Amino acid sequence: MSVHAYVYMTSHIHLIVTAFDGELQNVISDFKKHTSKKLVKAIQEHPESRREWLLRKFSFEAQKSGRAKNYKLWQDGFHPVILDTLEKIEQRVNYIHYNPIEAEIVFQERDYVNSSYRNHEEDNAVFCNVNVEPLW
Repeated sequence: MSVHAYVYMTSHIHLIVTAFDGELQNVISDFKKHTSKKLVKAIQEHPESRREWLLRKFSFEAQKSGRAKNYKLWQDGFHPVILDTLEKIEQRVNYIHYNPIEAEIVFQERDYVNSSYRNHEEDNAVFCNVNVEPLW
């Protein structure tokens, strides 16, 4: 998978990616499985005031859905959009990077470190341990 743009917020993530081997839905499924395991492990190992609440919530969601064994972090499905014109690409990249401003977390896109904005701004291919391949 090649990541072109991203932002992760407290309750969701936006990605612009290209899947090279296999179908995008399989890549996203693998991404969710991998990150779920890593996030649960991090929550279990780090002292965090909401640890027990989070684990109970994720356990409840797994039992309710019947689709996960122990914990369910991600919602089912995803919302792919074909970006087949430069206009669509620019609109989606701008939308993604504007999320933290819309949520009133920061005043400018570049101030939110959990996004690819700086990769596009500074032509920096690696930031926050995510290899980003800008589309322009």
